[in-house]
Amino acid sequence: MRPNPQHLEALVAVVEHGTFDAAAASLHVTPSAVSQRIRALESEVGQVLVRRASPCTATAVAEPLLRLARQTRLLQDEATSALGAVTGTTLAVAVNADSLATWFRDVLDTVAGWDGVALRLYVEDQAWSADLLRRGEALAAVTSDPAPVQGCSVTRLGTLRYIAAATPALVERHRRGGRIDWATLPMVDFNEKDSLQLATLRRRGRALPRVVHRVPTSADFLEAVRRGLGWGMLPEPQYADVARDVVPLTSLGTLDVHLHWQRWRLESALLDELSDAVRAAADVLRP
Repeated sequence: MRPNPQHLEALVAVVEHGTFDAAAASLHVTPSAVSQRIRALESEVGQVLVRRASPCTATAVAEPLLRLARQTRLLQDEATSALGAVTGTTLAVAVNADSLATWFRDVLDTVAGWDGVALRLYVEDQAWSADLLRRGEALAAVTSDPAPVQGCSVTRLGTLRYIAAATPALVERHRRGGRIDWATLPMVDFNEKDSLQLATLRRRGRALPRVVHRVPTSADFLEAVRRGLGWGMLPEPQYADVARDVVPLTSLGTLDVHLHWQRWRLESALLDELSDAVRAAADVLRP
């Protein structure tokens, strides 16, 4: 089968914008036209591609079509730009929140100097970000998975070290007989996918404490630990920023997360430039 490019664009627009109305506005057509294109594509494939919900989401069958559509769009945008036409290009990238809050910011500095390029960031845990590549939602991803997703190449970036930390007052409040009472010492988690704290406890043979807070942004997670809400694993660059307010929990030690850059294998100058920018920014990571 050779899907109609307009049908593929409609599929991407519906998935990216979440509704047929918003997709239609982005494509400058009517919602009815978008619906007809999606139905035509589903008829050609013989299966449902879009879950009509709020928001609309792609089914597993749609994933290879989304990859094809986004790859085609990137290459078309680059070709059009090379011919001198004014166009806009979107680079969809998955990155974990701690990287975005620290070393990845240098990538933003670089992309800020590129005219006509829109960076679409998906913030996802490093252990899960490769899934966005598989689903065709991202062109590239910062991930802890060294195994390449089909159709992607992998480059080792470096190691982001995490340090278990808490405020001195919190630690002293939960000492019993000179030892920390880990069962009562509150903990802070980032979200339901965050396994850093749990992995650190298990490595030391300890169970989850009775109180586990959830703070789902990197800056606020750091602030929660700094203010004594609970202990947590802080990225080394962030730990350095609050080292006067917290102490390391040496009995828990540190945890190293090895980061990789996965990207689609495309002859794309823009994707090459983005990869160069990511590798340069990652020079600050531990080798």
